[in-house]
Amino acid sequence: MLLIGTAASAQLSEKPNIILIMADDLDSRQLSCYGGENLETTHIDQLASEGLKFNAMIASEAMCIPTRASLLTGLYPVRHGAYQNHKPVYNDLKSVVHYLNDLGYRVGLTGKDHMTKPRAVFPFDRVDGFEPNCVASTDEYFLDSVRNYVQGEEPYCLFVMSINPHTPWSVGNPDEFDPDKLKLPAHWVDTELTRSEFRKYLAEVRRLDDQVGDIMNLLKETGVEENTMVIFLGEQGPQFPGGKWTLYDNGQKSSMIVKWPGMVKPATETDAIVQYEDITPTLIDIVGGDPIEGLNGYSFKQVLVGKSAEHRDVAYGIHNNIPEGPAYPIRSIRDNKFKLVWNLLPDSAYYIKYSMNTANTRLAWTTWVNQASHDDHAKALTERIVHKPEIEFYDITKDPDELENLASQPEYDTLIQNYKNRLKEWMEAQGDEGAALDVPIKRNKT
Repeated sequence: MLLIGTAASAQLSEKPNIILIMADDLDSRQLSCYGGENLETTHIDQLASEGLKFNAMIASEAMCIPTRASLLTGLYPVRHGAYQNHKPVYNDLKSVVHYLNDLGYRVGLTGKDHMTKPRAVFPFDRVDGFEPNCVASTDEYFLDSVRNYVQGEEPYCLFVMSINPHTPWSVGNPDEFDPDKLKLPAHWVDTELTRSEFRKYLAEVRRLDDQVGDIMNLLKETGVEENTMVIFLGEQGPQFPGGKWTLYDNGQKSSMIVKWPGMVKPATETDAIVQYEDITPTLIDIVGGDPIEGLNGYSFKQVLVGKSAEHRDVAYGIHNNIPEGPAYPIRSIRDNKFKLVWNLLPDSAYYIKYSMNTANTRLAWTTWVNQASHDDHAKALTERIVHKPEIEFYDITKDPDELENLASQPEYDTLIQNYKNRLKEWMEAQGDEGAALDVPIKRNKT
């Protein structure tokens, strides 16, 4: 596929339709276009062959509501207010809905919607079709309402929010996967239950891939494909230990693929560092709006159209553990070479109630702990999760699984201090009080 002529490109870029398809707790490393070996994600791979694949898409907080609030507001978690999971954003904010409505766009959402409160901040057109409850036991969906929405007269931006592969991992066909042949992440303890649960997880990744295929086919059938930008987003990592609810890359590092006919060169990739806060400013830029003052994100349109190979020089991360477990605040900073993780309460034990309750024999973590009682390697992998030093420093080019902490090696002292100083400057600029944020908050009963 070749880039089209200048005049036609200008016409397409003026008011493109936009569809964003977002996964839920996706380990993006399982996508075959990102090097995954456990399944072939045919439809997502096809999208990558027609668009630009981002290799450094970073969530600032590896949990659902903060990530999605950042996506929709262009603000970091401390600024938008949802810096704990299930905490609503501040009610005086504007979102992508307001910004694009002002530019003549309808802005709709179908599927997972628990981050769209208060309604005044997120006044989406609600589109039926996809399951809104991320812990539903089924993910049944239909496309009739989506079809009607994309065939409307005014340009649109539609968010298709899948619930896959969020727990309870109850849809799809796990029998597709032979547990003995699965390639497990290097930071996992290899147990029979872990492999069994991973099969269920991968079955939902397959369902996600099928949903992407259905949306792409719908665009072709309705004749809107050539004037529609499609953005696929991986959200944050999986609900396995060391993934979601951490600032390791298995939690923070995401995926993004952008297909924009005539504007984005097919079958390309970029190492430009992008965060979810950058998406709303980019959409505003793409449809012809002026930059919004006060947002933390900024447009990466120049990366999309091939005029720049870089965007951010670093990405930041924040984690507050309450209400998913006891206080365990973490901050991070990373570029494409090194990553610093700052555990603000290193004398405490990290614990997530959903995935680390050893009284629950159905959790993979329980089998990890059992194996750690007689296996030194398993013990090291479980200790890495529960008991962390104040500073972790990784060469993520050589150690992408973040298993070798370099913080104790004197040759890195100056580099570590430089990263830490910059992280502190970011926290100060955000109004981030550190451990003081990881406390119970008063929640409205309504």
